[in-house]
Amino acid sequence: VVSTQSTGGYVFHGNPDKVFREFFGGDNPFNEFFEPPKDPDMAIGFGGLRGRGRPKQDPPIERDLALTLEEIYSGCIKKMKISRRVMNDDGHTSSIRDKILTINVKQGWSAGTRITFQKEGDQGPNSIPADIVFIVKDKDHPLYKRKGSDLHYVATVPLSKALIGCVIEVPTLDGRILSIPINDIVQPGYTKRVVGEGMPVSKSKDEEKGDLVIAFDIVFPTKLEVHQKSLLKQALM
Repeated sequence: VVSTQSTGGYVFHGNPDKVFREFFGGDNPFNEFFEPPKDPDMAIGFGGLRGRGRPKQDPPIERDLALTLEEIYSGCIKKMKISRRVMNDDGHTSSIRDKILTINVKQGWSAGTRITFQKEGDQGPNSIPADIVFIVKDKDHPLYKRKGSDLHYVATVPLSKALIGCVIEVPTLDGRILSIPINDIVQPGYTKRVVGEGMPVSKSKDEEKGDLVIAFDIVFPTKLEVHQKSLLKQALM
């Protein structure tokens, strides 16, 4: 509580301790800097003010992990080299360093499977490094496409074999050759399902597999001799 005098100076009246408490809100004006805040999200950095908040983690860094169907069928180990910014020992400067991340690819992993390496992104003085996330993507295959746990294969057969039957040989993703007898008449849209010769089912405890689904591309002759037409006419009409 102060009052002014005509001399232009200030004359103090009252209890100085009371005025100090009223002005600063307490006996110690530095409590704000040293007492732990009630709200953890209002934490104080050294030399900072309340409300600055905790360091936040950078958004995840996502990259494709392109795998062949053979790698997914059998499982494999992939080593991914990354370059990231790392804080030096002084806590102020940083440098770029390489690191190898090892991925143990499990049999039958689906496209879209996410493998996360926590806090392996760039380091910074006021942030939490981002997670690095690899997302499984199937590479194109010359023979197969997979749908779920099933493997789809297209066999090319001439019209004669489509009509009278045949045995087709199908190479598998683990290096075997399957001999599949076809006793039915192969019509447009016909498929042959071979149970248990598809992709391993991820996380299956009893080594379950999907199916092999064979579709057919029927090759028609470009021309027929007269006697061949006659024989076909006798057989089909």
